[in-house]
Amino acid sequence: MNKKKKNSEELPFHDASKDFELALQETDQGTYVLRLYVSGMTPNSLRAIENIRTICAEHLEGRYQLEIIDIYQQPIFAKEGQIVAAPTLVKELPPPLRKFIGDLSNTERILLGLDVRTKR
Repeated sequence: MNKKKKNSEELPFHDASKDFELALQETDQGTYVLRLYVSGMTPNSLRAIENIRTICAEHLEGRYQLEIIDIYQQPIFAKEGQIVAAPTLVKELPPPLRKFIGDLSNTERILLGLDVRTKR
């Protein structure tokens, strides 16, 4: 009798699509980590602060952390974050990292860039 040995390197087939679906679901319900870099209390900076707070309140309620950093007061953070213009919004999480420059007044563009699905 010739018994076949099971190769120890053979692994059972793993269907990654279920893992992918789970990751998508977690991203949809996950927390957004946002950093807004501003340059003092200029009109453009104040508009950006107001706009991102409105976007977060309307579309990310309870699912976001927003940190506002004044690069005049803390210039080291601008260098570390590779910020070349202000205001700049940085989406740290969920991946991918994205940066938006300006007063964030184009809400649809920001929502699209944040991968936020609007309610229909």
